[in-house]
Amino acid sequence: MFLTLVGWFVLPSLAAQVPLGLSPHGKPSLELGTASAIAQPYNSANPLDSDSLDRSSWRLDEPPPANETGHFVFETVNSLLQHWPNTRYRNGHTMVPGVIPKGTLLYHGAVNDTIPTVPEWTATDPEHSILFCEGSPDTGCWHLTLAATRPLKVLYFDGTSAGNTLNGTLDTQDIIAWGELRPDWRFEEDQRIEDLCKWGVQYAVDGFVRMEMDFEVMLCDFTAGLEVVSWSHLASIVEPVSTVPTIPNPFLLRMFEVMHAGSWHNRYPGDTRINLDLAGIVSLYDTALAPSLIGSRDGQERCDHGIRAISSADIEAVRRSVSHTLERDQGDTSGIDWKTLFRVIVERYSERFDLMDYLLNSENSTIVDRALKVHVQLRVMLTPYIFHSTVPPRTPYDLSNSWAAPVFKACGTAHTSPMVSYISSLNPSERLLLQAVQETAREICRVITKMWASGVLAGLDIYHPRDSTPDAAQMVHLMGSWRQELSALMTWLDWSVWVRCRPACGPEEMCYLPSWPINVPRGRRPRHPPHRQFESSDIINTSFPDSLPLTHGLLMQLTSPQDDDWRKPQPRCIRRVAPYGF
Repeated sequence: MFLTLVGWFVLPSLAAQVPLGLSPHGKPSLELGTASAIAQPYNSANPLDSDSLDRSSWRLDEPPPANETGHFVFETVNSLLQHWPNTRYRNGHTMVPGVIPKGTLLYHGAVNDTIPTVPEWTATDPEHSILFCEGSPDTGCWHLTLAATRPLKVLYFDGTSAGNTLNGTLDTQDIIAWGELRPDWRFEEDQRIEDLCKWGVQYAVDGFVRMEMDFEVMLCDFTAGLEVVSWSHLASIVEPVSTVPTIPNPFLLRMFEVMHAGSWHNRYPGDTRINLDLAGIVSLYDTALAPSLIGSRDGQERCDHGIRAISSADIEAVRRSVSHTLERDQGDTSGIDWKTLFRVIVERYSERFDLMDYLLNSENSTIVDRALKVHVQLRVMLTPYIFHSTVPPRTPYDLSNSWAAPVFKACGTAHTSPMVSYISSLNPSERLLLQAVQETAREICRVITKMWASGVLAGLDIYHPRDSTPDAAQMVHLMGSWRQELSALMTWLDWSVWVRCRPACGPEEMCYLPSWPINVPRGRRPRHPPHRQFESSDIINTSFPDSLPLTHGLLMQLTSPQDDDWRKPQPRCIRRVAPYGF
């Protein structure tokens, strides 16, 4: 609508078929196939059996290689259809097939009572579509509610994929619609939806799911698998001329309520009206699928990751891979519940890391007391993996802490070791998911095992007492080391669950991230005549241009975002009642 506004596994019988190299960890590297193999995805190589690795591959002093992307895939999967993380990282890298279940409602705002006969936009929440229910106070406006009469087949683009920016928010759609990146066509929304739908016909795609202030569905045919629930002639949302007192700027009220509706889907499980098929995920963070992008990420923060450096060959490989996922039978999977697997890991560690971060940076008690509390948390997380035979050396000269390697390995493979028997049934998308879990769990377990082991050697573990009691100077050094290690791990994981308003917002407020199109830096004026004028005094702490046009159902704004609050949005509290400010 809308606002342009993997431990590592391989079955022994397969080992001879897989060409292996050595990774920076010293372990055999995971090959998911080359671009040429994407055309025949089920021939790609399989992960390696962790039990075949030698002990040196589980060294606590070996961090992951710099170009590893499993943690990016992990957080992407953990963030799908969630407004908050996809606002935080606007440049999408991922496409996932899915279905909108039978009975789901979709909404469309219009200027007349004609049901669209061409591809058009619908909203998942009426607060969003109402913004496009255009009409004067004299004529009113029209609002259509549709219900799915069968499962609707869709393709989801992650990120702020309905944001018409120069930053790359539309790039994955360009690849699918046109087979090339066309930033100069960022406002060609009618052409984009038309060409996406033309491309999707061969795969029986009913629509495409995107996100801006809220989630939207680009519907290809309003009569296919849908029925009209209501076609309502509503009172106009345009402010009438009246002597009755009104809140400041009713249009800002409408804009806020769209953002408010989007915030309902901020966190897990996100917008549950779209069911994604993770076994068909295609990610530009897959280094085997898009190797041309590896170098472009060197030294870059994730907020600066884009896909402009992608080669023509990789574009074709991506399109073939997406085509394959849409052609496959959705029952053609291993049956693994990937969504739950990812969520289990996040739930197991996220709050504990948050607590440890607080304890490491607090001054509410003695340093020894805080160190003991942190070490308790470390031991709690590792308890399922600390064997009776795990005994530290009497002298702390083993700088690599090899005595703790079995703990590291047991922890790092705990969630994936049962999948060794499923390797032959995993398709390329599932292998990418498995790799993401393995790489993420491995680094989590490496760091927390290393921290725990250093605490044991410092005499903090009651199950492994030392000859001497830890002193304050020792604790200062240990806590400083822990603080650095945990901070680096949390930065590497970069889970959006840790990004929130601190202190929490008040009852008249909502926690908010600078969003499209509200907070884009001021650009040149829109090319279309404005629907209504806004003075700068109308907007509090916003970056609107001098006018905002509602034209052809699209709130359009030209911009070349530059400021850092847009590039790297930080949470802040905004008002839920007038006076509004974004």
